[in-house]
Amino acid sequence: MDITVRGTDPFGNEGYKTLFSDIMNDLGEALAVEKAELVLKPEIPLFIFSVKLRSEPINKTIADVASIREEGSGVHITITDERHAPEILNQMWTKYGRNSVDQQTRFDMNVSNANFKEVSETIVASGEETLKEVIGSVWRSMPEGIRVRHVFISGTVVTVLATEEIMLPEYMKEGADVHIAMGGSADV
Repeated sequence: MDITVRGTDPFGNEGYKTLFSDIMNDLGEALAVEKAELVLKPEIPLFIFSVKLRSEPINKTIADVASIREEGSGVHITITDERHAPEILNQMWTKYGRNSVDQQTRFDMNVSNANFKEVSETIVASGEETLKEVIGSVWRSMPEGIRVRHVFISGTVVTVLATEEIMLPEYMKEGADVHIAMGGSADV
């Protein structure tokens, strides 16, 4: 993840770069982020955090996050992305019942009398949830007490503006300019 920081306080710039990187890593979002630009103006106060994601958030199915194979009259699932393990287990219990799911290890399970295609196409994460997680991670990176926020989203770019008082038109314009410079759409 490439992070650029522009701000009026060199010491604060480096601190925010480290904080942002740590939070994104701790919350598991760093792999989804290609680059980020942070604009810090604490004297106003105005903070603009813009991230470009590696790909547009889309719905993820079990086939996207696990290896699946037919086994007898059921399906064997080997989870390859552990973040989705609880949701896969929950979905299989809901669709086929707890008695039909034999969880051998944290990442391996057999589902009796399951339809391979139906299991493969089961959605375990929505693109909207991914966006919410990224935005939540960005909010955690911003100073406490900053209550007035605005979010621009287009394609793979998410830009969050934050200030303490009124969101002035010039703040919105600066945020939109950063959003566009990161590859976002001008019609946000």
